[in-house]
Amino acid sequence: MTLLEVRDLVVEYGTDQAVRAVDRVSFDVGRGEIFGVLGESGSGKTTLMTAITRLQRPPARIAGGTVTYRPSDGPPAELVGCSPQQLRDLRWERVAVVFQSAMSSLNPVMRIGTQFADAIRAHRSIKRAAAWDRAADLLDLVGIPRDRVRGYPHELSGGMRQRAAIALSLACEPDLVVMDEPTTAVDVVMQRQILDNLKQLQDSFGFSVLFVTHDLSLLVELADRIMVMYAGRAVEIAPAADIYRDPKHPYTQGLRDSFPSLHGPRRELRGIGGAPPDLRQLPAGCAFEPRCPQRVDDCRETSPALIERDHTQAACLLLDLQEVRHAGGR
Repeated sequence: MTLLEVRDLVVEYGTDQAVRAVDRVSFDVGRGEIFGVLGESGSGKTTLMTAITRLQRPPARIAGGTVTYRPSDGPPAELVGCSPQQLRDLRWERVAVVFQSAMSSLNPVMRIGTQFADAIRAHRSIKRAAAWDRAADLLDLVGIPRDRVRGYPHELSGGMRQRAAIALSLACEPDLVVMDEPTTAVDVVMQRQILDNLKQLQDSFGFSVLFVTHDLSLLVELADRIMVMYAGRAVEIAPAADIYRDPKHPYTQGLRDSFPSLHGPRRELRGIGGAPPDLRQLPAGCAFEPRCPQRVDDCRETSPALIERDHTQAACLLLDLQEVRHAGGR
């Protein structure tokens, strides 16, 4: 069943000459699913996340589309049209966020327990002592000693602060946790511990995860499905295993071939040449065409829509050409 439904979402920056940072993006997140959002810096990942949670700041604005949250115990809520009070009721209670700067998102002059208790008591009618007990329980869930609840953020290591931010997002047992590159600033050993802990928590509590990152190797192991973004658009949506084994879009293939495989034979790494396009001057056709090693003449003029093939959606004219060639071969 679908928990979050995003349809034709458009986010722009500026007013006189608006730059479209998210362009008609559509996808669903199922209940209990880990859905990954992947792309280079500037692809629109964080803008998409802030728009879904209604945390965008001027000059960013939602210029079109819908974001529908579908709870199992009530009517659906359209997040784009929610009032400030409705958003306050939904945030942390239903939809929580782990920010990109998770290690610095905790208030440095407040005890950790105080910050947790404030978030809990904003949504639960419980006494402060009970909220502190709940905070200690949450820290214990992510492998942080309970007595650290009386400490300050600077007394925790980077990995512990990262895990504390994840614990805080679970304070009110939300249905959906949105994570914007939560492991970027930690080493690979701590990254592995955090992701293993996240997977255990997700298995135990059943919440859905919208996980935003630039690291394909991480998502292949963690996510159920992955959406690849380029120049503000979704260019491929597929199960994680299919993204790794048989990516359909040349951009996804380039991302896959840019990191070494830990298993199997050695292979030559091939990066993606060039740089992401200027969103103020996008090509008339496919935005990836100037960097694409498989481009054809039509790519300069035609902007492809998402086409579904074998449980994969990809926005590439090559899929149509392959279909035509296959039909001709028959």
